[in-house]
Amino acid sequence: MDVGYARVSTRDQTVALQVNALKKAGCAEVFTEVVSGAATERPILTQLLDEVRPGDILVVWKLDRLGRSLKHLIETVNLLLQRNVGLKSLNDPIDTTTSQGRALFSLFASLAEFERDIVRERTQIGLAAARARGRKGGRPKGLPPEAQSTACAAEKLYREGRLSAQQIAEQLHIAKSTLYAYLRHRGVPVGVSRASR
Repeated sequence: MDVGYARVSTRDQTVALQVNALKKAGCAEVFTEVVSGAATERPILTQLLDEVRPGDILVVWKLDRLGRSLKHLIETVNLLLQRNVGLKSLNDPIDTTTSQGRALFSLFASLAEFERDIVRERTQIGLAAARARGRKGGRPKGLPPEAQSTACAAEKLYREGRLSAQQIAEQLHIAKSTLYAYLRHRGVPVGVSRASR
């Protein structure tokens, strides 16, 4: 049985175009979902993946409707293949029900792994070069411009001594550890006795 999956990111968008195309392609049932492409939770897709059976074919309008990332897409398609469920995309050259389609998908998966390896290698080379120049990886030191005013207010309140560190953090809507980081950045000595307040 051909089963369709249509997704849009917001309620302002409509799935009608996708649904019509999927039904025209022969889908007996079409599952629809309104959820952002970046969302990790997709309850309708999860339900669909639970319900498909060996021999079924999952049909989508485009591959980006199915996977939130290339990694997620590859994981989903591998799950379908393990369950002997095919995948067809109406607007991409993917049809895992054919040997050519499976070969093409394998090529995509290999390219994705190759890309991840290159990124990892470049990151390691960049960090090694930075260490050779005496620099360490991680965030640059200093405060971003938008945090400067909060750090200034934190220093003023802390020096006044009327509020505890916890009360200052709550008033400024920051974590206590962030408060201490701001104070240290502004050269304010943070006393052990004060820290426990």
